[in-house]
Amino acid sequence: MQDGARPPVFDEDFRTEFETLLAWRRDVRHFSDEALPDGALERLIALTALAPSVGNAQPWRFIRISSPDRRARLTTHVDAASRIAVRAYDSERAAAYRALKLHGLREAPEVLAVFSDENPAAGHGLGIATMPEMLRYSTVMAIHTFWLAARAQGIGVGWVSILEPRFVADLLDVPEHWSLIAILCIGYPKSQTDEPELAARGWQHRSTPELIDR
Repeated sequence: MQDGARPPVFDEDFRTEFETLLAWRRDVRHFSDEALPDGALERLIALTALAPSVGNAQPWRFIRISSPDRRARLTTHVDAASRIAVRAYDSERAAAYRALKLHGLREAPEVLAVFSDENPAAGHGLGIATMPEMLRYSTVMAIHTFWLAARAQGIGVGWVSILEPRFVADLLDVPEHWSLIAILCIGYPKSQTDEPELAARGWQHRSTPELIDR
């Protein structure tokens, strides 16, 4: 926007629609086999440039996992990590865990690995002298921007986190100073709901954050 340009007016209808978008943003694990339109993924990634970042460092790095071999190896790794993770639960919770569908790596049309560059040339170190983790927080903001933009177009996103970051970094041969933030499964959901799947399955219900005064 140029200096002096009139800012947009976000009226009540827009605010209501935005709240609806937030409510219907889901962590998707069940995908249809419908491919995304040509250029859709690239346009969503381009929108992440609008996300806030510390010092305007824009540390997010996206890798599209298009190799069938790498995708199969990633899926096998996540399945193995899930079998290990279940050991941390008692028998009742472990049974509930095994009943969950934890990822859509096999059927999602697209899979992205999102890394945070711990030494970006952009930003010139502004804002990270005492909190270098702000670079990773900035990358998470980019992921959230991507997620909302995708949902607005009817595209679902699922975040996979039961894995070893070192394995993924080696699998994709990324620079040492890149830290894995997310594996994202992307595609059209098989079904849509405004209720989180983990809540529907009784794993964990949503609560309202408490505002604490000091």
